[in-house]
Amino acid sequence: MEKVTVPGIRARKGGEKITMLTAYDFVFGGIVDAAGIDIILVGDSVGNVMLGYPNTLPVTVDEMIHHTKAVVNAARTAMVVIDMPFMSYHESIEQARRNAGRMIKESGAEVVKLEGGVRVKDAIKAIVDIDIPVMAHIGLTPQSVNRMGGYKVQGKGAAEEMLIEDALAVEEAGAFSVVLEAVPRDAAKKITGMLSIPTIGIGAGPDCDGQVLVLQDLLGLLGQFRPKFVKSYVNIRAEAEKGIKQYIEEVKSGAFPDDSHSFH
Repeated sequence: MEKVTVPGIRARKGGEKITMLTAYDFVFGGIVDAAGIDIILVGDSVGNVMLGYPNTLPVTVDEMIHHTKAVVNAARTAMVVIDMPFMSYHESIEQARRNAGRMIKESGAEVVKLEGGVRVKDAIKAIVDIDIPVMAHIGLTPQSVNRMGGYKVQGKGAAEEMLIEDALAVEEAGAFSVVLEAVPRDAAKKITGMLSIPTIGIGAGPDCDGQVLVLQDLLGLLGQFRPKFVKSYVNIRAEAEKGIKQYIEEVKSGAFPDDSHSFH
């Protein structure tokens, strides 16, 4: 398979669906890449999924670089996107450009992702102007969880016009694609039809140009709670717990290790 590129993703607009999953380490990065995924997102969701934070707000630039380097080392064909965490692009255009450059240079990722629409269009343009591709992210933006009052569907009713303004703003600023998170299906379909860049949905219905999920949700690793839009394809957590319990029992009973697991 050929390496997935920014022009290649843009060319898929309205055609073959784009597939994206998160990964945060070398092992799962390699598994996802080998399975044939188009894009691996090293999301700031690493805070919730891997680091045990209550939300994405505590995640740092250094943590994002650390996890992304591991994924880049595993990825052979997939495009790797790194999330710019909270307060890494909010203070000034200079800060946004500096952090974006550092994150690409030190992690090896090909693309940065920013949350926000109209309010971050200048930051997107500044980053694109130094030849760093940008994936935008509108709708439910987890870095705005406190302002939004929780993880709630965005763009309902009159708020749809604001969502459309955000979508048009990030396209005009130069983003090559945009994630639509937790927005009504009709709004996502309308925005997808309006834009010349691909839309990638998560909780945005089937009419987007692509889809993204958190890998640990897809694999059933996070337990019983899962958002409405998540589909778990396997239950690795249950199998892992089963294997670990068997290991504990065999160690306590003396069944493991036996002679076949010993050196002579």
